[in-house]
Amino acid sequence: MRISIRFKWTALISVVILLAYIFVGVLAMRTVQSVASVNEIHSFTTKLIIGGVVVFILGVLVSFYAVTLVLNDLKKINRTIDDLNKKPDSDSRIKLRKRNDEIYDLTVNINKMLDRMQAYTNQQKEFVEDVSHELRTPVAVLEGHLSMLQRWGKDDPEVLNDSINSSLQELKRMQSLIQEMLDLTRVEQIDSAYLEQKTEVKPLFTQVYNDFKMLHPDFVINFDDDIREGSEVKIYRNHLEQVLVILLDNAFKYSADRKEINLAASTNSALLEVVVQDYGLGIAKNDLKRIFNRFYRVDKARSRKRGGNGLGLSIAKRLIEIYHGSLEVESVVGSGTVFKIELPLVQPVIKDEQTEKDNETKVK
Repeated sequence: MRISIRFKWTALISVVILLAYIFVGVLAMRTVQSVASVNEIHSFTTKLIIGGVVVFILGVLVSFYAVTLVLNDLKKINRTIDDLNKKPDSDSRIKLRKRNDEIYDLTVNINKMLDRMQAYTNQQKEFVEDVSHELRTPVAVLEGHLSMLQRWGKDDPEVLNDSINSSLQELKRMQSLIQEMLDLTRVEQIDSAYLEQKTEVKPLFTQVYNDFKMLHPDFVINFDDDIREGSEVKIYRNHLEQVLVILLDNAFKYSADRKEINLAASTNSALLEVVVQDYGLGIAKNDLKRIFNRFYRVDKARSRKRGGNGLGLSIAKRLIEIYHGSLEVESVVGSGTVFKIELPLVQPVIKDEQTEKDNETKVK
């Protein structure tokens, strides 16, 4: 048989109050017996019993009211959770008057958790929809070419050759998309061991600069290197390289007439600051807030022609945030785009000179 928590706590609090009253009454009775007459003792006992009944009734009423107030708040929480169980995508939240107590703090934390869960659910839903949309086109193209070849195209060498080339191009795009989706999944599941890795900045930037200089001999690549020797950032080397490759690849990909790219890197006392600038097509103001969203492309047809899937910037942004950095963008349509990275530097351990001298003395 289920007993309501309201009655359990009401009974418990009332019994505690009654026991406390009895304890105080017994002490008072002993004191009265030692100094009062029989009639006075009898009168005091009667009053004590009546007072006990009144205290017990008041204890029951007050405790019942107090427990009811707490349970009403818990019922609101329970109703909200029931609504969310029935309709997971609901935006229902717990509504309580602001006050300084633990129940209110609990509701605030639950609402924050629900907001995060809903954002994650929406993100996953959008991800599945976007993946389905992105894969639908190449699959349809492949199906169309194969159907045509099956019906009559295989007998025409020119049609056969065009269909094979188009099908291979779509397969490569699907392969690229699948690889980027795997990269994005790995970003969300980075092993904690990577978070403790350190990377020396200067050699990595020199390597990336030389690689792109070789890959794009038709471009002017300006590298402004103001990195302090020995500077390190707390990020896995391959992840920092991946971010730089994504940003530089985008810069080359969307450059128009002016084939020039600026790469600048500098260190101060606390941060590594990186700037990747192109003089290409630029991004409209309305699109700037969304370019880090998965699968978002400013111009889908133009991006697809250049081989973009709309996942690179999302991967770069997430990687930088995981390592407690920031990735920002500024752009003007027709004038180019600037991406700015900030990552905290590993602070060198400054050894006490006296301690070093003492250690040297001990070694001698």
